[in-house]
Amino acid sequence: RGAPTTFQVTIMAIIGAIFIGLFTGLGAVSKSRIVNMISGVYVEFIRGIPLLVQLIFIYYAMGRLFRIEGLIAAVIALSICFGAYMGEIIRAGIQAVPKGQMEAAIALGLSRGQAFRYVILPQTVKVILPAIGNEFISMLKDSSLVSAIALSDILRKGREYISRTFLSLETMLVVALVYLVITLILSRLVGILEERLHRNG
Repeated sequence: RGAPTTFQVTIMAIIGAIFIGLFTGLGAVSKSRIVNMISGVYVEFIRGIPLLVQLIFIYYAMGRLFRIEGLIAAVIALSICFGAYMGEIIRAGIQAVPKGQMEAAIALGLSRGQAFRYVILPQTVKVILPAIGNEFISMLKDSSLVSAIALSDILRKGREYISRTFLSLETMLVVALVYLVITLILSRLVGILEERLHRNG
């Protein structure tokens, strides 16, 4: 019964993380020093604080000011945390595309924005897709931390079952197997998507 909550938090958070990561990655390769500095500070600051600490801070500290519910707090915390890692992945993907691609696109009459959208970005997606898939799977597993703010995910349901039956070892084994099955399915789906992208050029 906790699986729908786990999936809901993970899917919403991965969308938020990709959105944040895109701006962070673009900021990291921007020619503006101020934008570069802001992106760098954000990445280093967020990566230096454990996810559980961020989750508790957003839920209890910001929750009191803005009345944030558990689900929203979990999505915000995961998005902010993984957005920093996603930004580094996107930055590395953009820099992995040869600079000559941009120069050739501009020489053919495309604007810088068009060159990035139609030439650089598609190649970047192919490069970063495996890493994004890994981050998605990591986020799914790290979403178990949302049980710390009483969100009814898979782990929370497992703990509730333990409190009723005292079958801690057996219950945690089932919880681990559920996460394992889900991550194996997601890994396979990411692999299929990656194969299709490479096949279609």
